[in-house]
Amino acid sequence: MLTFIGKRVVSGIVLIWSVCTLVFVLLYFNSGNVARTILGQTASQEAVDLKSAQLGLDRPLTVQYVDWLSHALHGDLGTSWFTNQPVTSTIATRLPVTLSIIIGATIVSAIIAVVLGVWAAIRRGWADRVVQVLSVLGFAVPGFLIAIGLIAVFALNFGWFAPTGFVAFTDSPSGWLRTVTLPIIALSIGGIAAISGQIRGSMLDAMRQDYVRTLRSRGLSSTQVTFVHVLRNAAGPALAVLALQFIGMLGGVVLIEQIFAIPGVGQMTVLSTIQGDIPVVMGLVAVTAILVVVVNLAIDLVQGWVTPRARLA
Repeated sequence: MLTFIGKRVVSGIVLIWSVCTLVFVLLYFNSGNVARTILGQTASQEAVDLKSAQLGLDRPLTVQYVDWLSHALHGDLGTSWFTNQPVTSTIATRLPVTLSIIIGATIVSAIIAVVLGVWAAIRRGWADRVVQVLSVLGFAVPGFLIAIGLIAVFALNFGWFAPTGFVAFTDSPSGWLRTVTLPIIALSIGGIAAISGQIRGSMLDAMRQDYVRTLRSRGLSSTQVTFVHVLRNAAGPALAVLALQFIGMLGGVVLIEQIFAIPGVGQMTVLSTIQGDIPVVMGLVAVTAILVVVVNLAIDLVQGWVTPRARLA
């Protein structure tokens, strides 16, 4: 198990370094004249050159990269060029908002998908067709249309939830629930569609195996066979899809936060990208890469526990 974890950690560190290096180089060659953007088009060339020197943009690429990497390894992601706020603290205040939505959507997706997938595999017939239709609709309907529809029906029409904004859980648990419910539902629809289809297919494949007939011949009930043995064997591929959905939600939450006016990392990503605020963009890239590696490592560990043969793959 330690070798299994060690390999995953090493590959994760290499992935984080590769992504950050590639993004840094791409930003360097596509950032344009950031000093001019900060000072405005009417600023003199002398002022622009002075600002570039203050930001360190007049240094060679390798020097800038080594400087950023050395500070990042110590937890210092730099300072925003536009707000002069530390990137680390800015992300730290916004990341919990985004994670509360993504984690909530992941949990909702997993629970509902397992219920639908198992139901479709066991009942077959019309239940199977209903789940397959819902899966297709979940893939086909864009997330922003689902979000707008949820706002129109449940926020503006019925008034059950807040249409926009965010309330911290520590300030008001009920207010937090009113502000995150619709974003979580909108973000989880695609995940439910993907995971339920995978659960259904894996369950059907597992139920055709010889060990299922052996277990039933030994007198085990259908419930024991289904939920103790078949579901465990079908969980491996579903966990892989769940990890992919979590990573996909990191991108999907950008649009969701814009629609619901939620002050999270997604909204910050859009603004910093438009402005060309490279320290903030690099900080967001590094944090996102770390989240992806941590989630994949967690899923690998769960898969190794559920299906020990995964540790040998």
